[in-house]
Amino acid sequence: MTTYGTIPTSSAPGGSNLDYMARAKQQIKSGLGMRRPWREMFNLRSIALPSGPSRFKDALARIKTNLGYFRMNYAIIVLLIVFLSLLWHPISLIVFIVMIAVWLFLYFLRDEPLVVFRRTIDDRWVLIVLSVLTIVFLLLTRATANILVALAIGVVVVVIHAAFRRTDDLFLDEEAAGKADLFAGVASSSS
Repeated sequence: MTTYGTIPTSSAPGGSNLDYMARAKQQIKSGLGMRRPWREMFNLRSIALPSGPSRFKDALARIKTNLGYFRMNYAIIVLLIVFLSLLWHPISLIVFIVMIAVWLFLYFLRDEPLVVFRRTIDDRWVLIVLSVLTIVFLLLTRATANILVALAIGVVVVVIHAAFRRTDDLFLDEEAAGKADLFAGVASSSS
């Protein structure tokens, strides 16, 4: 009996790598699909100075909302700025690329919540821990000045965008609105 032209219903033992690569490719597409569209982030009609007598308060509210809404986009921007600053430091660049792989699998490409010792870890904690680990590992590679300058530039870029990007056209669902305060869980769990 021949099987020409049939489609196998189960994967062959050698096909597990192909299955893994196909799943990884699908996760990359769906994971990066979770970020907000860049057009929405850089919509020129939504850029304006905070107005009114309480400009500082309005700017802080915008920063809080935009950090929650564009969290993944901002992480990508900061990581890109750090990457560009490390182009002339090969050891640091290798460490950074390894950490990017860790970021991909633990933050950007996860479909389900991260579970460690049967406890679900919130995305905010994953973001904080990965950020700290990335900074610590990179500082151990003796590219401290480049890293600190790149992080400062990244933070300034993110804060300026978040302060100037109006929030009246953002559509937050209830879950995203609850996560808008990046450090709400940190403050409440430490008390």
